[in-house]
Amino acid sequence: MTLRALLLVNRHARQGQERLVEAINQLKALDFQLIEESTEHPKHLNQIIHKYKDQVDLVIVGGGDGTLNAVVDALVETQLPLGILPLGTANDLARTLGISNSLSEACRTISQGELRRIDLGWVNGKHFFNVASMGLSVKITRQLTKEVKRRWGVLAYAVTAVQVIWKSRRPFSAEIRTKDRVFRVKTVQIAVGNGRYYGGGMAIVPDASIDDQRLDLYSLEINHWWEIITLLPAMRNGRHIHRQNVRALHGKEFEIYTQKPRAINTDGEITTYTPAKFSVIPKAIAVLVPPV
Repeated sequence: MTLRALLLVNRHARQGQERLVEAINQLKALDFQLIEESTEHPKHLNQIIHKYKDQVDLVIVGGGDGTLNAVVDALVETQLPLGILPLGTANDLARTLGISNSLSEACRTISQGELRRIDLGWVNGKHFFNVASMGLSVKITRQLTKEVKRRWGVLAYAVTAVQVIWKSRRPFSAEIRTKDRVFRVKTVQIAVGNGRYYGGGMAIVPDASIDDQRLDLYSLEINHWWEIITLLPAMRNGRHIHRQNVRALHGKEFEIYTQKPRAINTDGEITTYTPAKFSVIPKAIAVLVPPV
């Protein structure tokens, strides 16, 4: 059965341009009828999806987590299934879903995989797959240039993080509100996770899942910059939440207030500011994943 697919590729993704022809050939060999679109501005991707929503059976996105974040609102609105070609630097959503970085295997997953409905995070009207955060992560995002990603690949996150940590020594004040409690904290980073992985393979908490219908929040409440360095190994598997200077919370909704507006990074893109209201949207969209 021939499936009609809208193929959106971020040509600026780390592997986007060089792998585009290979992806097109493999998908056509798997009997996909493709409508190919690209744009220099990711903000236009939502418009493109709406333009073709009645002409296709699914949307295939080639790029990294930032490209996927750019299309998530349109996927919610149209309810078109999503196929993922991991062509970015970190590919954290693909990692969470067990989708291989091998282009041929990712194409086979789109062709032969099963549909899995996953949760989405939501903050101030913007959906996100992996994590929304403020503090150090925003500074890392601003410093993580395309040139750094191309040079270092996934190691670019660690290299940039060390540079930012060295320069960023002052915590900020925040108020975290849950359904029944208020926490006033001094922190260098607050992260609210929906998926499992972020930042090039770090785990938000050890048991996070993208369909567990909850959000996982942590706050790094350290006094000295070097304490972050000691936390980094534990952050690879989410064990940092057990440390004394890390606050960990779980829930379906959070509110965060700061003395002045602070930028919020969603899936690697700065999209909104505090004050912020977070919630989880259960089973929001369908994604093609490897069969169990």
